[in-house]
Amino acid sequence: MAIWDYANPTRFVRFADRVLPWLAALCALVFVIGLYKSFFVAPEDYQQGDTVRIMFIHVPAAWLAMMSYSIMTVSAIGTLVWKHPLADVSAKAAAPIGAAFTFIALLTGSLWGKPMWGTYWVWDARLTSVLVLFIMYLGLMTLWRTMEDPIKAGKAAAVLTLVGALNLPIIKFSVDWWNTLHQPASVVRMDGPTIHPDILVPLLVMALAFTLLFFTLHLMAMRNEIMRRRVRAMRLKAAASARPAGATVRVQPAE
Repeated sequence: MAIWDYANPTRFVRFADRVLPWLAALCALVFVIGLYKSFFVAPEDYQQGDTVRIMFIHVPAAWLAMMSYSIMTVSAIGTLVWKHPLADVSAKAAAPIGAAFTFIALLTGSLWGKPMWGTYWVWDARLTSVLVLFIMYLGLMTLWRTMEDPIKAGKAAAVLTLVGALNLPIIKFSVDWWNTLHQPASVVRMDGPTIHPDILVPLLVMALAFTLLFFTLHLMAMRNEIMRRRVRAMRLKAAASARPAGATVRVQPAE
């Protein structure tokens, strides 16, 4: 079935209702496996000791922070170019989830940085660019809340999202372009991962668990946003039918 087949909100809601229970169950199962492997099977690092286990939360959160914004970027193109009816719904639903993952990445990175670097924060190129990403998420969420018309808000947010997408390659390649405290890429490399399988396998399982969590929350948020817009449309219709001729009524959007 093509993506355009889910442009109908009713059809999309039915799809989400069918998929969500299975997706949530799979997410919970993978999290149990990933957490067990990360904290009970994976060995300590010979230099970092148990603090290396922060990596199993920090790295997947950082990956999902970028993936969330990448999905928002594709959704922004869908809004401005393809006019897909649910593209701006997808972008709006992904923003708070991406912001949460970015905050987790910043927080766990600071906790990991203290024993490794001797400080919670440095104005490292990657740290700074991820902080900019977090600010972009907050700015987009604010933009959606300050504009009453969701269609106009979606178009404005799409433009801002595409501007902010320029930060994604900076985050990805900052460790290669500048002298930073972060180590170069050690998982996704042309010559293969440099991490030992005992560490790599739990990391990838946790990355899968975080990815499943994102899609579970994203589907739920999209379904809720569709319902919110339906409520708004009904309120506008009721207000329009009830007001006297020539009068104007301002209806606040449903929260």
